[in-house]
Amino acid sequence: MTIDTTALTDALQRDSSSDRLQAALTAGTRPHTEYLDVLVARCAIEPDFFVRDMLTWAIVRQDASVSVPLLLREVAEGGDQARSQALHTLSKIGDVRGWHAITPELLRSPVDEVARSAWRAAAILVPEGGEAALAELLVDQLGRGDASLRLSLSRAFAALGDAALPVLERAAKQGTMDARAHAIASARLIIDPDATFDDLISEAVRTVSLQEAPAPPPDDDAHR
Repeated sequence: MTIDTTALTDALQRDSSSDRLQAALTAGTRPHTEYLDVLVARCAIEPDFFVRDMLTWAIVRQDASVSVPLLLREVAEGGDQARSQALHTLSKIGDVRGWHAITPELLRSPVDEVARSAWRAAAILVPEGGEAALAELLVDQLGRGDASLRLSLSRAFAALGDAALPVLERAAKQGTMDARAHAIASARLIIDPDATFDDLISEAVRTVSLQEAPAPPPDDDAHR
C-alpha cells in the first residue's frame, strides 16, 4: 500500500511548533518508510530544538535499512544543520555504517554543532578496540569553544573510558593553558563521572595556573 505523505509534509510546514511536534510524533507512532524522505528533509531546516528531537525519534522508529542510507547521504552532502542532525540520529540508531561516515574533517568541523554531533556519534559508534585511536583524533579539539562545547567533548572522552586516559594525560602536559586544563578535567570526569564539570574545570585551571607560576626567588636567609 502506498502512503500519501502530503498531509505529513503540510503539517511539518505549519507555523505552530506544537503542530509540527505533533506531526513528527504521529509519524513515529505509526511508522512508514514512505515518511522518511519527508522527515529527513525537515531535519535540515526545522528551527525548533524539540521538534528536531521528535523528528529524530520518528526516524529511529523507521526501518533502518532505509533510514541509514538517507542519513549517510545527509552527512556527506547536506548543509550544517542537516549534517549535525543526521549524525545525531545515526548515533541513536546505532548502526555500524554510521561510524564509517564520521571523518576526521567532521570531528574538526569549524561549525560547533557539526563537530559536537560528530564527537557524540563517534564515541557511541566507535568499534571495540578503536577507543584510543579516536581519542587521538579528538585531542586537538581540547580547549575549543565555550563551556557547553567543552563539556560535550569531555563527555565524548568519558564515553571512551580508560582508553582515553593516556591521551589526556599527555595532553595535560602540553599545549595552551585552556587545552591543558580541559584535558585534566576530562580525565577526572572519566575517573569520577558523577563530578560536576564546572568544579572539575575550576580545579584544573588552578592546577595549570600553579604549574605556570614562576618559581619563588631563592631565600637568601637560608644560606646565611
